[in-house]
Amino acid sequence: MPVYKSAPTLAVLVERVSRIMSAAGINFELILVDDGSNDGSFEEIKRLSSQHSFIRGFRLSRNFGHQAALHIGLQKCRGSYIAIIDDDLQDPPEILPTFFEKLYGDVDVVYGIRKKRKENLFQIILYSGFYRILNTLSSIEIPLDAGDFCAMRKCVVEALLQLQLANLFLRGTRAWAGFRQLGVEYERSKRFEGKSGYSFRKYIKLAITGMMTFSYIPLRLSIFLGLFITTITGIYSACIIAYWLFRPFDVPGYLSIVLIVTLLGGTQLICLGIIGEYLSHVNDNARRWPIAFIAETTEPE
Repeated sequence: MPVYKSAPTLAVLVERVSRIMSAAGINFELILVDDGSNDGSFEEIKRLSSQHSFIRGFRLSRNFGHQAALHIGLQKCRGSYIAIIDDDLQDPPEILPTFFEKLYGDVDVVYGIRKKRKENLFQIILYSGFYRILNTLSSIEIPLDAGDFCAMRKCVVEALLQLQLANLFLRGTRAWAGFRQLGVEYERSKRFEGKSGYSFRKYIKLAITGMMTFSYIPLRLSIFLGLFITTITGIYSACIIAYWLFRPFDVPGYLSIVLIVTLLGGTQLICLGIIGEYLSHVNDNARRWPIAFIAETTEPE
């Protein structure tokens, strides 16, 4: 469970997860990864770990991001079955026993499908549109409306940890890895308290990471866009020349030149931006830097 600025709600969250898992008779550990919070979240994690032996806490050296915190949590897991859930209680812990029950059968991954959201209409439209655009552009099938909320066998987690990616998109790599996967629908709740740590800028960054990681279509579209613009420009130029040859007149040209130069310049900038995004991801992965650093832990040295 990644934690970011959730000090006031951690006690409620731990109590709720503990009650549900204990009632299901599941022996478990709860790994809390503080993603560089500045509200005393790790102090609360240490307090709760002193009261509950099943809690293992880790504090990252700074805010590396939600996906990085998830990756560190997966590295530290010791169980045969691993579940991922956020700290805002929008994904209900009550579904976890159902997830594990499916894993005890012949399924390797169980992921939640958000059939209903309790967010504003603008956010719902953005989320829904993103998943459908990503699935259309992607070279693999990424489940619609499925976030990071899931449960997996240890072998799946070990496979995911072999991927040395600087820019993570877990729900995509989970689908890419394969294995036997099953989706379970659920109704997403409102955030228990406070505001989401995901700003609009972070959502855009996550969306770009998903597209850059699982699709080359934007690059190919830029090629087709360039060919299309070149073709239109050629046809337009031929028409102007033919018109001038057969019906001589003074071609003013200024407006046409301005429009064509502006159009070509804009197209080139868009294409360069797409190429730049891909190159930035290549550069990040080439550096082979650690995904995050752990600054402190609740475990004995």
